[in-house]
Amino acid sequence: MKTLTALSAALLSAVLATPVMADEITAEESCGYQADVVAAIQAARRDRVKERAVSEALIAAEPDWPDNYNAAIPLIAPWVYEMKMKVIRNEDLGEVWKERCLEQIQ
Repeated sequence: MKTLTALSAALLSAVLATPVMADEITAEESCGYQADVVAAIQAARRDRVKERAVSEALIAAEPDWPDNYNAAIPLIAPWVYEMKMKVIRNEDLGEVWKERCLEQIQ
């Protein structure tokens, strides 16, 4: 999980640089949305969605996060898909991501 910190920082910077809507979101909210993306990718992996189809599958499900977070799916998916299924089944990667993300902004 060592690539999580660098990837999280890069993603946080990229996503926060793009305006989401008229109301600005906080860094904490951004970390929450990122964690939601990670959890959705993890669920797709658990459901045996192929990595090349994960973006389309998640976007088609009309997720609750702002649309600009969809761009993070192909960036995060390889990190999730390289993990063993034991990790996918037993760990909450969204929560891990959120914790690391929040550490980055403090």
